[in-house]
Amino acid sequence: MIAEIQMSKVASFRASTSLTTDKKVNLVYGLNGTGKSTVSDFLYGPGDPKFAHCQIAPKPTDAILVYNQSFIRDHFYESDRLTGIFSLSKENKAAEEKISKAQKQLSTLEDSLAKKLNKVAAVTTGFEKQKQEAVDEIWKIKTSYCGGDRVLEYCLDGLKGQKEKLFSHVLSLTKPSVEPKATILQLKNDVEALKDASAQPLDELPQLTFAQHAIESHTLLSKAIVGNDDSAVAGLIERLKNSDWVKEGRQYLPEEIDERGSPCPFCQERTITRALVKSIEEYFDDAYMADVSDLKSLDESYCTAIKSMSDVSEYTNHAFTGDSKAEIEKLHRDCVLLLQGNVRKIQDKIKNPRTEAVLQDSQPAFRAFNEALDRVNVRIRQHNTKIADRNASLEALKVQFWELMRWQYDQTISRYLRDREDADAKMKVVNTEKDSIEKEIAAQKEIISSAQKETVNIDQAIEHINAELLDLGIEGFSIRKHSDSLYQIGRHSQPEDAFRTLSEGEKMIISFLYFCELSQGRLSAEDTAVHRIAVIDDPISSLSHIYIFNVGQLIRRLFFQSARFTQVFVLTHSLYFFYELTDTNHERRKATQRLFRMVKNAAGSQILDMKYEEIQNDYQAYWGVVNDSGQPPALLANCMRNIIEYFFNFVKRKDLNNVFRMPELQDTRYQAFCRYVNRESHSLGQNILDMKEFDYDTFRDGLRLVFEKTGYLEHYDEMSKT
Repeated sequence: MIAEIQMSKVASFRASTSLTTDKKVNLVYGLNGTGKSTVSDFLYGPGDPKFAHCQIAPKPTDAILVYNQSFIRDHFYESDRLTGIFSLSKENKAAEEKISKAQKQLSTLEDSLAKKLNKVAAVTTGFEKQKQEAVDEIWKIKTSYCGGDRVLEYCLDGLKGQKEKLFSHVLSLTKPSVEPKATILQLKNDVEALKDASAQPLDELPQLTFAQHAIESHTLLSKAIVGNDDSAVAGLIERLKNSDWVKEGRQYLPEEIDERGSPCPFCQERTITRALVKSIEEYFDDAYMADVSDLKSLDESYCTAIKSMSDVSEYTNHAFTGDSKAEIEKLHRDCVLLLQGNVRKIQDKIKNPRTEAVLQDSQPAFRAFNEALDRVNVRIRQHNTKIADRNASLEALKVQFWELMRWQYDQTISRYLRDREDADAKMKVVNTEKDSIEKEIAAQKEIISSAQKETVNIDQAIEHINAELLDLGIEGFSIRKHSDSLYQIGRHSQPEDAFRTLSEGEKMIISFLYFCELSQGRLSAEDTAVHRIAVIDDPISSLSHIYIFNVGQLIRRLFFQSARFTQVFVLTHSLYFFYELTDTNHERRKATQRLFRMVKNAAGSQILDMKYEEIQNDYQAYWGVVNDSGQPPALLANCMRNIIEYFFNFVKRKDLNNVFRMPELQDTRYQAFCRYVNRESHSLGQNILDMKEFDYDTFRDGLRLVFEKTGYLEHYDEMSKT
């Protein structure tokens, strides 16, 4: 069985997330786009390089059969001739008895192999426990000498963070032939004699840099930014030199303009006409607004660079800056004040775009600061040179420290080495027995394979698939024998090349029935697998609702209730289908099933445990997405579309197109909402890859407006709480 499926760094799985289970039946629900197909593709082809960071634990011994779009594409889209599914013929009784006997023996051997593998795990676990005891004992070196006076702490540099690393270091040391003469007290005294505040090698002070110096000479700062000369009010604005005042005053213009003119927000006379507002808006054209936007970007980048500068304390706290502290503080302050002055000039330019902004060059100030640092660094380099010999002495004392530790902890190391030797001996015996069983398993599989080559046929599989088609009420096409090892799909009226004429729903039905029979039979005459793991990804995505119940019952009968399958994973976007497969009996469900939910937001896809009580219908699930502002824009727009479609087409029987003709939604603010939500098909919403116009609050207001103006605001408020 698979205990864990870990997904990481592929498609929408940006961070690591896991599906952990100990049950046979595992049901996974998630809306389209949450990553279900990525999971099934990983199980379909785990060796694909794109899944390098994904894992299956433990490595499954049973064959994994996956039904998903990759399976359909590989088996159907290229050709309508399918590889035959082999079943034993009824005629050769002797061969069947031989196969049955070998399969029983094979099952017994596989049980024995499982026990040996458990024994291997037990030996490994036991040794790991013994090893951990030794690791914890060695860790006392760190706790003893990295606290208190810390005189000898430097001896553990690079070894203080991980227990395993410290243990490996001590294990690699050779035990001294005689007990070391040096004591811990002597070592401490010698180290203290060499180490004091001025005897430490010190890092040099890093140069102070400013990443956005280039902005200070940007051409946009010297450019006079003016509006559109073709505007009717351009001449007046130019003569009055008040374009900035007009730009700022636009926010006070009334939203609705009366035919007689609306009151001016300043003089209160009816001087504001639609023509005047249009002329003002034309003056501030795209080029003008683009330049202003670029100015704001320059301001933001410049301010961000200032915030990322090193604080003066990073320099003044250094042991060698004492004499130069006042100078360094002054020069650092000069740099900061100069940059702040430049920020004010940029912001003045934003307020008055037609004026020229001349920024002060920051390089001379930074150069003066760094020259002061260079003078300090000269003294630091001189200091480090002087204590070079002392470092060699400290290294010699460090060697003596570890010789003493190796001697003192020899009992722990010796016990560990004996435990490892004993575990290796046990593993050798168990692995020999395991190899013997594996050889016997291979021999039984060869017996089965040889007998099957004489008895297999594909006629029974054809009968089963066609019988299932008839049970579903499908009589227009069927499976036919193409050769001894191939099938062909044919319509009664069109025997050749029929697969390409099937509807998407018919293709889904035939491909899934083929997968079901494939799971029950043998992939080839040499196939000897007794148990299998089945993975089924959305087998009802293109089906009419009349088939969903039948497909659910088929999965229950062939997969959930069959001893042939050690584990089954079903992934679906349909809560109805998800609920159909969920066992309603609490005790049975607790014993055999695990429920999971897949979600995706700005942080990527996640796999979460799901309780039976959390199952909702599709409509509620769409509201759950819309109420989470962290979801991707495309998914939010798509779910809003589904909510409106479900409610007005199916719940309230109202024409969807009429909803979007409401005058309230004709406001410019809601144009993006209408364009992306009112699509011919809600699935098109998944194709919105770059929604620059998407604003969550605006879209949410648009959705609220739809319900409010149609008289269902109370319903909107209630669903918004979910």
